[in-house]
Amino acid sequence: MGGMTEISSNQVTKSPSTTTSVEQGTHTRKTTGDSAATKTPTARKTSSKATRGTGRKTTRRTARKTTAQPTQTTVKGMTMSAPAPSIPVSEPDQFGRINVLDITPNAEGGVFPARVELGEQFHITAEVFIEGRTKVGATAVLRTARGKIMQTRPMVCTNPGLDRWEVDMQAGEHSDAKPWEPEFAEIKRQLGRWKVTVEGWEDSYATWLHDATIKVSVRDSDVENALDEGAELLLRWAKTRDAGLNAEQRKLLRDAAEQVLNKELDIADRLAAADTEEIHALHDTNPLRDGISAGRPVNLLVQRPKSSFAAWYQFFPRSEGAYVDENGKIVQGTLKTSISGLERAKAEGFDIVYLPPIFPIGVTNRKGRNNTLVAGPDDPGSPFGIGSELGGHDTVDPLLGTMDDFKALCAKAHELGLEIALDFALQCSPDHPWVKEHPNWFRHKPDGTIAFAENPPKKYQDIYPIDFNADMEGIEKEVERLMDLWIDAGVTIFRVDNPHTKPVRFWQDVIGAVTRKHPEILFLAEAFTRPGMMRALSYAGFTHSHCYFPWRNTKEELEEYLNTTNCDNGYYQHNTFWPTTPDILTAYVRDNGIAGHAVRAVLAAMGSPNWGIYNGYELIENRQRPGFEEQIDNEKYEIKVRDWAKADEYGIAEILTSLNRIRHAHPATHSYHNLTVIGSDDENILAFVRHTPAEFTGTGKPDTLIVVVNLDGHNAHQSMVHLELSDFGIEGDSVDVHDELTGRDFTWSWDNYVSLAPWADVAHVLSVKY
Repeated sequence: MGGMTEISSNQVTKSPSTTTSVEQGTHTRKTTGDSAATKTPTARKTSSKATRGTGRKTTRRTARKTTAQPTQTTVKGMTMSAPAPSIPVSEPDQFGRINVLDITPNAEGGVFPARVELGEQFHITAEVFIEGRTKVGATAVLRTARGKIMQTRPMVCTNPGLDRWEVDMQAGEHSDAKPWEPEFAEIKRQLGRWKVTVEGWEDSYATWLHDATIKVSVRDSDVENALDEGAELLLRWAKTRDAGLNAEQRKLLRDAAEQVLNKELDIADRLAAADTEEIHALHDTNPLRDGISAGRPVNLLVQRPKSSFAAWYQFFPRSEGAYVDENGKIVQGTLKTSISGLERAKAEGFDIVYLPPIFPIGVTNRKGRNNTLVAGPDDPGSPFGIGSELGGHDTVDPLLGTMDDFKALCAKAHELGLEIALDFALQCSPDHPWVKEHPNWFRHKPDGTIAFAENPPKKYQDIYPIDFNADMEGIEKEVERLMDLWIDAGVTIFRVDNPHTKPVRFWQDVIGAVTRKHPEILFLAEAFTRPGMMRALSYAGFTHSHCYFPWRNTKEELEEYLNTTNCDNGYYQHNTFWPTTPDILTAYVRDNGIAGHAVRAVLAAMGSPNWGIYNGYELIENRQRPGFEEQIDNEKYEIKVRDWAKADEYGIAEILTSLNRIRHAHPATHSYHNLTVIGSDDENILAFVRHTPAEFTGTGKPDTLIVVVNLDGHNAHQSMVHLELSDFGIEGDSVDVHDELTGRDFTWSWDNYVSLAPWADVAHVLSVKY
């Protein structure tokens, strides 16, 4: 090769230490999408052999012995230092040759896996370092539950002083397949516990190039040794299987090595041969990785579509289709008339229809209008006072219809592409069959009577809470039976009422049992309580969670809450933003009229991948019951007769439809891990960005949405909004943007003047044109 002595293959691989670096603990790469993939390390075989029949001390001594063998290679008769080996690791507290620590996301010591939806973008960080001034690299490897490598991506050092490395990854490909569709079978096979492994490695090329550049620049006396070392490194790189090089790339490195060794050239030119754009590109995609050391894997629970990204719509079947007859009496709606609610949800672009309990309602202590203690003869009672002589949680209220009617409603929803979520309130009226069949399931007072529910000073005389201390196993089995029954009828999601008032272990057992048989089933926790309990419920298996979004209204509160929801917390607790619910009507929604409803809808739809609307929002139902943060004439206690023709007067239904259209069209809205709050200088102007890089959008282009909201429902506000263009892959000093709400186009730069008025535009949702 032009007078140069090439390293023979036996010189590279025969010695024990070199074999460790080239074979054991390295991977064969193949291209998957935009990155190279790797096979499982072969170090396992060596490690298991070293530990067979030995204890921990012997294992460690063996590992040290493996790396203590000095090995040298030869180029043109000169000896070279051995590359870093991969040290076998057989104990979780052992270090490899490279140190890999503090991998995130990671909660409770890795006991509970981080959760993402199939196709969702997520973020991995780690500390990766080595002794001295040697340079290191890091690679993240994503494997499915079956061990198949789905993605391998180089990590970037974002904080050299703290040795912090980061990378974005994607758990497979996004899908909109529904559980009842044939293509869901393929989706189902992909679900389960995936793993992300961070591999640290000695970056021999970068280390050599740094030192050699300095030596050449000062004409160091040792420059010949430095160049010889570089040639050896390039040749070894060309032969290393782990790099996954093709023939052309191997030739590039061999030719470069030949030039580096060519003493007829000036030393600067010899160095330049190893410092080209082509080799740098190869270093980025197919590096020489010495001493590969894997950190402890991060468990990742990959869940089905709608586990992160979903839009919910709630209505009460008994109000849907209700009307006033010729005698002035209200005729309630049924499951059959509820089809109109499904069609409205579909027209507005929602994915999930959530129904309150549809079970028989008790008579004893039935509540009247607005939660009065005495019900009138025509008061239907609260659907949450479950159970009567007609049946309990396994029975459809005859006033709504039959089980066949419910199955038909589910079938119609599926035909429209909608999922049905059913409220599961684990509580009973005094008339529930369980009261007689299982009296030990309830807490008794010293006088022998059953205690009704209370949260002093509030009392719920129409409800008996369950006592889990006597027979939790029996209650679990019954709840599992009930959920199986409704799943067979067509339910794919359960919204659980007040789960934080029941043992977390109870839900962990129930959800585990249900999802083992039906992994497609999702759970929404209606838990407004302490952060620890809300997090524990998420660990226990609740896919989604209600949250404190309704009470975060100022700019400062919202900026903090957006960051809290869209960060590592989002790997465990999937906050769902609801502007209102049957239980919640805040002062902000009460006081800010139509504009306030629009503002909260934009914040909910753009601020979280999961959001929901309680029907009547389109009709600006915003009158509070005096002294309470809930609606007067509350639908929980009466049947609502609504005039849906009036919705067009307010325009909120149109905004809801536009927001859902934007969400479905833009991958940037799909993740809990891509939101950045940006600066604005008015206290009523809130601005944030959702950004998904090109490699995760499926279109080959980045997807970026800039959301700017005027929080004041009564007054216009102006502000300068600062956008760091380069942070979002925008080249140059300006970019064209399109307002997805109004259809207007603008040009944005680093600093941008924004004016928003509640009687015109309450918000911009700007998509960046790349």
